[in-house]
Amino acid sequence: KKDRYGRLIAKVIAAGQDVSLKQIEAGLAWHYKRYQREQLFEDAMVYAQAEQRAQLDRTGLWQDLSSIPPWAWRKNVGRLSY
Repeated sequence: KKDRYGRLIAKVIAAGQDVSLKQIEAGLAWHYKRYQREQLFEDAMVYAQAEQRAQLDRTGLWQDLSSIPPWAWRKNVGRLSY
């Protein structure tokens, strides 16, 4: 599926591994909940649990308590002054 900006929304599998899940587990990505209803229920649960574990363990981006999700940053980038 593509989002309203033409970006691909997909589950990425490489060498039999769910790349998106691996990124979430490593604290390198957020689980974008806006599309979770369109995921398989099992995938949505596994992604949400992986994100929660990464948060609790303060892994990757979760080390910084002021991390800004990309969708929030994009929404506010026009309002920032440099």
